[in-house]
Amino acid sequence: MSKERTFEYHHPAAGWGALKSVSRFLLQSRVPVTNVRAMLKLNQPDGFDCPGCAWGDPEHGSSFEFCENGVKAVTWETTAKRVTPRFFARYSVSEMKGWDDFRLEDQGRLTSPMRYNADTNHYEPISWEAAYDLMADHLRALDDPNEALFYTSGKACNESAWVFQLLARLYGTNNMPDCSNMCHEASGAALEDALGSGKGSVLLEDFEQAEAIFTFGQNPGTNHPRMLGTLREAADRGCEIVAFNTLKERGLERFADPQRMLEMARAGSGQISSLYLCPALGGDMAAARGMAKVLFERDAQQGNVIDHDFVARHTDGLADWQQVVEATSWADIEDQSGLSRDEITSAAEVYMRSSATIFCWAMGLTQHEHSVITIRELVNLLLLKGNIGKPGAGTCPVRGHSNVQGDRTMGIYEKPSPGFLDALEAYYGVPMPREHGVDTVDSIRAMRDGKARVFIGLAGNFARATSDSEVCEQALSGCNLTVHISTKLNRSHLVTGRDALILPCIGRVEVDRKADGQAQLITVEDSMSMVHGSSGIHKPASKALRSEVEILTQVAERLLGNEVVDWASLRADYDVIREHIAGVVPGFNDFNQRVREPRGFWLGNPGAERMFPTGTGLARFSAAALPKQVLHQKMRERTGWLTLQTLRSHDQYNTTVYGYNDRYRGVEGQRQVIFLNEQDMTRLGVEAGEFVDLIGDDSDGQVRRANHFKVVRYDTPAGCAAAYYPETNPLIPLDSVGVRSNTPNSKSVAIRLERSRRLA
Repeated sequence: MSKERTFEYHHPAAGWGALKSVSRFLLQSRVPVTNVRAMLKLNQPDGFDCPGCAWGDPEHGSSFEFCENGVKAVTWETTAKRVTPRFFARYSVSEMKGWDDFRLEDQGRLTSPMRYNADTNHYEPISWEAAYDLMADHLRALDDPNEALFYTSGKACNESAWVFQLLARLYGTNNMPDCSNMCHEASGAALEDALGSGKGSVLLEDFEQAEAIFTFGQNPGTNHPRMLGTLREAADRGCEIVAFNTLKERGLERFADPQRMLEMARAGSGQISSLYLCPALGGDMAAARGMAKVLFERDAQQGNVIDHDFVARHTDGLADWQQVVEATSWADIEDQSGLSRDEITSAAEVYMRSSATIFCWAMGLTQHEHSVITIRELVNLLLLKGNIGKPGAGTCPVRGHSNVQGDRTMGIYEKPSPGFLDALEAYYGVPMPREHGVDTVDSIRAMRDGKARVFIGLAGNFARATSDSEVCEQALSGCNLTVHISTKLNRSHLVTGRDALILPCIGRVEVDRKADGQAQLITVEDSMSMVHGSSGIHKPASKALRSEVEILTQVAERLLGNEVVDWASLRADYDVIREHIAGVVPGFNDFNQRVREPRGFWLGNPGAERMFPTGTGLARFSAAALPKQVLHQKMRERTGWLTLQTLRSHDQYNTTVYGYNDRYRGVEGQRQVIFLNEQDMTRLGVEAGEFVDLIGDDSDGQVRRANHFKVVRYDTPAGCAAAYYPETNPLIPLDSVGVRSNTPNSKSVAIRLERSRRLA
């Protein structure tokens, strides 16, 4: 770990700092030459898809279609470090529980299947055959299929996701919680209601034609760095970019493209946002409502602001929404948004000037109690000017993990549509379970209450990704069996049921070669609904590794037999899996042929063609009132309390921690920090560099603490604090969730501070 310090970062995003970071991670992997070769195949038609974010791939005009965080993701997986049975013999589970997330994953790649021995408190080797039998035996022993949980991370490819959901449904349950439940569930619900499709409507090419791009609650400099290149190109050609983001993030201000050699030599950079506004946490809906008031007022004064022809032809419900907008006072808008009328009007004027506008958003919008109606408000604004279904315009929810959207397309969903289940039944000739399953939050409740007794995790780090960490860990510990199919050690492996398995699998970068010598192609779907292939290039980290498809089909064969599905044929050739997918899921006709095209193929979006499968054929305006109070307003009424948002550091992707630095925010060698506004520091009597404990809401009787965080002064709205997850996940009550989304309110967490009990 480097020396702990905080500093002011004055440089642009990316630039020489990114190149230095890339070099460091290549060296730390212990196989730098191998990984340099891997980078040239990253996001290329004949290579593998980045295991990081889901930002779309361009036309592949360059050999360098990767970013700093893509390098971190690849080198993290292709490290020369190994976690062998000898490692597990040396370290007990209790000892490893004392390690932090970085140290756990930094041990390297898992190499052998392991089973937990409660008597010795150690994981011990188990054969693959015995592991498969054990899983099938536990599932067969349950009284009800709904006592099993099948969790999926967005790291899973389409083929393994398809097999996983098929295994679960043929077994008899829709209990398929996934990482979408914790991030963009609100986006899907809002877009489905408004436009009839839960996916974004734009392609990457639309960013080349947009006249204005608005980003809400998003930090692409850390979370989707390749997006910065797209925004920079748009800004360079005169596109106006408006950022609504609670924190001042360098990636939304200035960006130096490492691929522009002359610019790098001159230490130059380009401006990203032409207007940067910092609403209070949970204030985005009020800001959008204010923009709508300006548009209605200007249209009444001068006309030609609202696209009345589009509204009349393609929408329903404008009058009701307009009435709600006009009844909302500017005083309420300013108080809830944390922005002034002039600031909101400036954003509205950019929107009015543009004839083609894209709205992008991420978890800063989706992890609040009122996220669904907030996103509906954004869609209202887009509909008002006809910014759906024309070049350079539309909705762009920017997803996280590389195939989180594809997993949902493959049927990883606890509430499948009747149409999807009908198609499964028609193809396989057997009934499918119709009762809705449980999502992530409800799966924790089910385990806690003894209603779920087997947990199977396909990738991911469930115990660290979820809210109310102590409750979640207690719930997992009550299971009869916990299973984690993983590439690297993580905290969830240490939260064992009475029986537990760690099953190591082949990674995205590695060749999945079958007995006949044939290397398998897998596929993923990005944020723009483009489906493309991915082929690993490295030898697997261990000869004992198995593919996700191999593991799942072996269990399915033992549990379900081969009468309905020939599981062996699926694991022998993934083209067969894709034939199954094509037979069930619309848009996947000729799947095997089309996915082998250089960029794959677009699944399409009806909104892009101004078709809205909402039941009426029209896009729907939402007439929801502003929340009476959002959390930051409530906390102002409680002496000493703040509203906290959890977020990633720059050396992090979701729960994977690559290091202890957060370069753009000026943090080095540490993660236990809390970012506070200077006014709040004065109000609460704390100073920069002081250590505090974070105390969460305990009104339900659950004690919630996260101890020993260093105070860092930062540009964030008064009353609004920020700190990294998963360290602060224990502060989020399990029952604090979004309306309709049931997503943890990770951006609206009530906390107060106490002097730290430990010395610095």
